[in-house]
Amino acid sequence: MNYYLQQTIQIRFIKIGGMTNSSVFQIGTCGQINTNSYLYNTGGFTGPAPEAQKNGPEEPAEGPSAAPLVPLQTPVPS
Repeated sequence: MNYYLQQTIQIRFIKIGGMTNSSVFQIGTCGQINTNSYLYNTGGFTGPAPEAQKNGPEEPAEGPSAAPLVPLQTPVPS
């Protein structure tokens, strides 16, 4: 059975407190979501990639003084 839905949405004000990498923000409905994954060799490469090079100190820092490489926001209790 097929449903056809037509909707009009008017948003006068919207406030988003925060978005993270795994957040989903949706307005309206969605009957079906098809995932797509495409892999293109636009550079014309024929061999494997070279080994990654390490940046930074050889030994990882330990203890409370070890700061993250990316500044993180303090979690907000909900």
